[in-house]
Amino acid sequence: MSMDLLLRERQFLIRERLRTHGRVLAAELAREFNISEDTIRRDLREMAAAGLCERVYGGALPLAPDAGRSLTERASLASERKAALARTSVEYIERGMTVFLDAGSTNLAIARAIPPDLSVTIVTNTPLIASALIEKPTFDLILIGGTLDRAVGAAVGARAQRDAELLRPDLCILGACGADAEAGLTAVHFEDAEFKRLVASKSRSVLAAVTTDKLGTAAPYAVVGIEAVSTLVLEADAPPAHVAALTERGTAVVLASEPGG
Repeated sequence: MSMDLLLRERQFLIRERLRTHGRVLAAELAREFNISEDTIRRDLREMAAAGLCERVYGGALPLAPDAGRSLTERASLASERKAALARTSVEYIERGMTVFLDAGSTNLAIARAIPPDLSVTIVTNTPLIASALIEKPTFDLILIGGTLDRAVGAAVGARAQRDAELLRPDLCILGACGADAEAGLTAVHFEDAEFKRLVASKSRSVLAAVTTDKLGTAAPYAVVGIEAVSTLVLEADAPPAHVAALTERGTAVVLASEPGG
């Protein structure tokens, strides 16, 4: 690799590496480009500031997908894959539980997949999820209120956080914008990340169902480390390298059935 590689060319190559390989490490890029790690770290900072990647310790990750879409828009995407994740996830919901269902299009699919005769208490901060559950008569349904964040599709502000302080769910089903063994679960919006983190800390166990396109990506705000997630439900096609890295963090990784299976 030529030492006089221009900045723009170098950053283009880094973007391509992120697209094809996922995580990039500053030390490896420095050796490959025959430049200092400080220069690479400066490149990554500039790229992150321009919204081209997300900086993490030692390098960078691709940005989490679907960052600019509303919850309603996200719910219409990859519906069969999310339904497959939902079928596996509902197996962790037991009669008599109090379950918090966080904002997220996969969590909306989970709400729809919960058997209508299961006696549970469902708590959510997401009107779309509450609407999907309201016709299930055996459910006790608690909707956390406050100002609705339209980008998130849920209430996540100060009022919602005060209500969440009172919760002690048996199971928290978190939504995640990005998921990575080192970066953990991440979210696009600051208050959403803060709300998710609070509810997870109050819960006996935490589950997250994650589509494959979110693996090895990161959003700007940390929610919880992977080690804080009791169970990760992944798609059947989840790359083995990601599964191994997540399992090494002490999380139980479960692969869902094939869509339509």
